[in-house]
Amino acid sequence: MKKNTRKPNAVTNKNAKLRIIGGEWRSRQLPIPEVEGLRPTPDRVRETVFNWLNFDIAGAHCADVFCGTGALGLEALSRGAASCIFVDANRAAAQQLKSNLNTLNATNAEVHFTSALTYLDQGPKRPLDIVFLDPPFRKGWLEKILPLLEEKGWLAPQALIYIERESESSFDFSSHWELIKEKSAGQLTYSLYKRD
Repeated sequence: MKKNTRKPNAVTNKNAKLRIIGGEWRSRQLPIPEVEGLRPTPDRVRETVFNWLNFDIAGAHCADVFCGTGALGLEALSRGAASCIFVDANRAAAQQLKSNLNTLNATNAEVHFTSALTYLDQGPKRPLDIVFLDPPFRKGWLEKILPLLEEKGWLAPQALIYIERESESSFDFSSHWELIKEKSAGQLTYSLYKRD
């Protein structure tokens, strides 16, 4: 039997919108492309995550890897992040995100249409303070990505790493970083780690 790699709450409505829930762009609604498996991090989860990051987000240099709709990175920019790099291998998602950033007049963001592995393998212009990782479920992406973050120098000292994954995942992230916060919502487990 084929495993379900779709994320819960995947976008199936071509008129779907992403709502930014806090900060400068609060309540702005932005178009989302109809892409298989694409789903923004739910509002309730984003609210929790950005409460966790409340004292860390202002002035932070961020990356939203496997960004999809860009929900996490857009929320970070809205709440005062200094910059955000968005990376996604889906052309429609990357193009829509560029359009949405133009709509918001965001000049402190870059969108890269490429695979996460290819992008992270080249190393950073500057180390990042916060990295958002929200890969497709049940594809083993996190096990491939985590070593690159460390080996290629992507993480600033005391960097924060936010991870969304399928709840049944048995991968031990604590061997890499210190677990700060963690919650589950149905099939989704979301966690915040700090680089030791």
